[in-house]
Amino acid sequence: VAADVADALDLDRVLWIPAGHPPHKLLADTAPLALRVEMTRAVISADSRFKMTGIEAERMGPSYTVETAQALKENYPGAKLFLIIGTDQFRQLHLWKDPEKLLSLVELVVMDRDGQRGRDHTPHLAGAENAHFVPVRKIDISSTDVRIAVNDGQNVTTLIPSAVAEIIVREGLYRN
Repeated sequence: VAADVADALDLDRVLWIPAGHPPHKLLADTAPLALRVEMTRAVISADSRFKMTGIEAERMGPSYTVETAQALKENYPGAKLFLIIGTDQFRQLHLWKDPEKLLSLVELVVMDRDGQRGRDHTPHLAGAENAHFVPVRKIDISSTDVRIAVNDGQNVTTLIPSAVAEIIVREGLYRN
């Protein structure tokens, strides 16, 4: 779906940013950072427009998107920054840290998928009305589905890239 967005907006580069310490998740619920970085690298290797940055991984403490956007603005002066999120996150944007500041730093891109239309759920925040809505291919999978399938011993290579599946199996991730 990232390629769909890159194509639709004619983006030169899509930065993938593994979350350092998401403030809304318990550390026990996430794969170790080094493995999330490795899995991200495996995913992005297929598209030359995709690059990874460790900007959040290198930061101590919780990772807030607004702080990452501010740092990217400083690291890439003059660049137009887009933040790509799903409709589910768009609906919850008002709960994020400093959402209006975030919207002043980036252009928001909302992936319309699974019949959801982000435009129908625009939060009441200054700047949210300027979001780009991009239809993307429907993918009937979630990270929860992958975790359950792995825990049940199912082959997940039809759900996720085989390189990522190999890392999950090798490291014994998502097994209770």
